[in-house]
Amino acid sequence: MTPAPDGYRTIEVPEARKGELLAVDRLAFAFSPDPEVDDEVPLTLDWTRTMALEGTGGALAGVHASYPFALPVPGGTVPCSGLTWVGVRPDHRRRGLLGSMIETHFERSGARGEPVSALFAAEAPIYGRFGYGQAAENLRLTIARGAALRDVSGSADLDLRLESADAAAHSALVHAVHGAAGAGRPGWIERNTDALRARHFADPRPWRDGAEQLRIVTVRAGDQVRGYALFRRKEDWADGRPNGKVRIAEVAALDAAATHRLWSFLLDLDLTTTVKSPMLAVDDALMQLLVDVRVDNAVIDDNLWVRLLDLPVALGARRYAAPTDVVLEVTDARLPANAGRWRVRTGTSGAADGGFGYDAEVSATSDPADLTVDVRELGAAYLGGRSLAAMAGAGLVVEHRAGALLSASAAFGWPVAPLCTWGF
Repeated sequence: MTPAPDGYRTIEVPEARKGELLAVDRLAFAFSPDPEVDDEVPLTLDWTRTMALEGTGGALAGVHASYPFALPVPGGTVPCSGLTWVGVRPDHRRRGLLGSMIETHFERSGARGEPVSALFAAEAPIYGRFGYGQAAENLRLTIARGAALRDVSGSADLDLRLESADAAAHSALVHAVHGAAGAGRPGWIERNTDALRARHFADPRPWRDGAEQLRIVTVRAGDQVRGYALFRRKEDWADGRPNGKVRIAEVAALDAAATHRLWSFLLDLDLTTTVKSPMLAVDDALMQLLVDVRVDNAVIDDNLWVRLLDLPVALGARRYAAPTDVVLEVTDARLPANAGRWRVRTGTSGAADGGFGYDAEVSATSDPADLTVDVRELGAAYLGGRSLAAMAGAGLVVEHRAGALLSASAAFGWPVAPLCTWGF
């Protein structure tokens, strides 16, 4: 077990201490308990993966937990420890608690055979110093009602059904369509427990900010659901005229026609003037469909952060978009087993199963390094959405053999941008 800072000890948190854990979380994130929220929103923690630092007197001072995910990576999936619920009491900050909890997380994840960790960062500057790289970005759009879309064949033939969202009625449908819609997209983590799926439909009044209850619209071809959107509208009037807002929580569709049908509906709801999108991939189909891409507001933000815990296993678990043979000199201040020179060598022909990309062998080597890179930058490039060449332009990757940078950048890239549609 990782040594705790002086005056603290690392413990597993049993469910019996749930109230204490929630109290630390509320202090760390500055929010007050709300009985209505607590009654309606299920707690999604896995108590076998929930940890804390206990201070003098036995009170919890810092907490963290993780989820067991299958992380989609280019050409496959890899076991992943989804770090979550990380918080330290304000009166215990600056004592090394976060560093100790991260070390414990790394140790326990490795012991479970999870070669990768991923998270959503509450504050972007925090996790880079622990070797997490920003591996995915998401796009959020604010679009005026009535924005025109390019035509898509078959869209008008699909039926729409609008209902109040309900976990019992719609959870299985949403889970199935979400998984199918994200097939092949790195980062597209599925909600893999009943609690996570139920929480996705949680709709307590305090979360609505004056808007209506959560709605679901589905697109169907006969009895087959081809897509859905979870959304709500907020009524508003300005000088006697409708000024309502549409807030979309999630959109998933199986093909272009279903995508077009959903957005045609969402962009033309009565009594509304603007539509706020959910987290979208930077290459989302909506950006190809909009006739006028100059939307009212477009914000790109960080999405998944990725940390390689077992470098050769992690790099060997994904495929590569181009053939390469490159020696990486890797630095890793926190996990010394990752540090050193690693050869990433792909086959010269595509994947044996006929899928896209090249499998690779990853092995330790004493050969001269072609590139020097920190584990943080490898984590950023891991899902195929961040360029090693761009990082080199910022001085974060160093090339030692001419041509190695472009070869590795092409190989580590991927045709589909990574995205996780929900925060954990």
